[in-house]
Amino acid sequence: MARPTTAEARRPRLALPLRLRRLRLPQWRPSRGTLLAGLAATGLALAGYWVLYGSDWLRVDSVRTSGTEVLTVHEVEAAADVPIGSPLISVDTDAIEARLRHKLPRIDSVDVTRSWPHGIGLKVTERKPVLLIEKGAKFIEVDGNGVRFATVDKAPNAVPLVELTVDQSASLRRFGTERLLTEAVRVRGELPGKVVADTRAITVRSYDFISLELSRDRTVVWGSAEEGEAKARALMALMKAEPQARHFDVSAPTAPAASAS
Repeated sequence: MARPTTAEARRPRLALPLRLRRLRLPQWRPSRGTLLAGLAATGLALAGYWVLYGSDWLRVDSVRTSGTEVLTVHEVEAAADVPIGSPLISVDTDAIEARLRHKLPRIDSVDVTRSWPHGIGLKVTERKPVLLIEKGAKFIEVDGNGVRFATVDKAPNAVPLVELTVDQSASLRRFGTERLLTEAVRVRGELPGKVVADTRAITVRSYDFISLELSRDRTVVWGSAEEGEAKARALMALMKAEPQARHFDVSAPTAPAASAS
């Protein structure tokens, strides 16, 4: 048998008192009340799940649509394709919104909500046309973001035409049709309400040459879409100072001009 080394022989041995060595931790056992409470909580959870998903109490049986103007309620609800009869809690509202945006580009935004206990609500906001592109006998509607969202047979009232006469121009090659259309939308957005009501067409010949055709054979040279607010103020001042003028030039808003011919 190997003898302990000197270091081991000198190391004191720790001996636990007899009382500590015999100490035993008590084993925890749930009380009857705790067991009953746990069973009750589990039962309630299962009952709640069944009410939400398995019962007929909270299932979709109606759709309510609001906010439509040009679109009809039938068009919106057909495109939404809400799953009638499904548990209300399981309806994918994001999927309904995506279907509406895809199928009906006229919709700018839609709020899809659960209306407990049995309904789905569709609150629609439609795009508003600010310009029209004439295409044959029809008209393409363009909104304030430059989005072409619908083709209609009849032009809406008080919405100007936009004419892009930039074929093969340097501006077309540099900026592209969509950018030039956006510039026309910018100009339309800067026009005072009175001028908008009188505007028949906005013509884009290049990035720097945009003009307006107004009622009573009046025209406005606007220039680029830059400095729109200053140009709008200059145009209103000219119209007030020269009520008989037929031609206005605000392309340089610090030096506007008006003439009768």
